[in-house]
Parts: sequence; structure tokens; C-alpha cells
Amino acid sequence: MEIKVLEKKDADRYKKLRLEALKLCPEAFASSYEEEKEFTLETFENRLSNSHSYTLGTFENGELLGVVTLQLEQKAKLKHRITIFAMYVAVEKRGKGLAKKLLKEAIIKSKQMVGIEAIYLTVGAANQPAKNLYKSLGFATYGIDKKALKIDNYYLDEELMVLYF
Repeated sequence: MEIKVLEKKDADRYKKLRLEALKLCPEAFASSYEEEKEFTLETFENRLSNSHSYTLGTFENGELLGVVTLQLEQKAKLKHRITIFAMYVAVEKRGKGLAKKLLKEAIIKSKQMVGIEAIYLTVGAANQPAKNLYKSLGFATYGIDKKALKIDNYYLDEELMVLYF
């Protein structure tokens, strides 16, 4: 298994995994499958070429199995923090420690960046396995965003978490 920062050349594999994530776990993402299935490959290439974010991917035999994105803040008063989003591991590969390895790598990368003091993330309030994972790595809850997502006529709360260095 290899974890690396995804590049433009990985866009096709990234798009495939991203659409799988949005289709199978709509409650876990603010974006929807219906929106992103229309995106061109160039859109995904641009995401992976953005100088303000890094998407880490875990590969096995050339297959992309999991991803997590680190988004750098651009405003001067927020540059001490980074945000994790779009965390996903392929369903058939869950329970094997891939998510934990990806997050540990994201934490290491964040700590190596000059001026970064904390990592922020949001997670579905009902997603206990993900919350347990984040807590096991030192993240703590600092709030709840009530009715953060609306899927059809159903609302979902999100838990706000942070890891201070």
C-alpha cells in the first residue's frame, strides 16, 4: 500500500472514487452525486492541481482505494489552520485500517506545513465509526451544526471537530 499526494494524472481514478463516494454515502458530503457526475475530467484535474489543497490517496496495485483532502485557508487571520474534507475509503476496503493510515498521513503533512496549528473537520453527527476514528487520533468536538445538510426533505446534523498541535 502506498499513500501519496494525488496529481493531475490521477484525475480519472479520483473521479471514479469520488463519484462512488457521493453515490454510496450521500449523507457524508455536502456535494451530491447528481451535481458532480456532470463534471468533466478537467474539473477533477483542476481540483488536484489547486495550490491551496492537497488530496492524499491510498493505492494498492495501482488502484485508488481511499482519499482525504486538506484545504489551506487563504485569509490572513485563518492561515494557522487547515481543514480536512472529502474523506472516503472504498466500501470493500473498510475495516482494514486504511482510513486511519490516511488520516495519520494527513496529520503528519499538516504538521510539516509552516504556521499550521490546528486541523478542522466536520463529520455526520450520526456517523459513529468516523467520529470514533477521529477521536482516536486526538480530534475533539467543539460544536454541532444543526440541520447542516438537507437531502430531499431530511435534515442531518454535523459535528465540528478540531485537533490542535
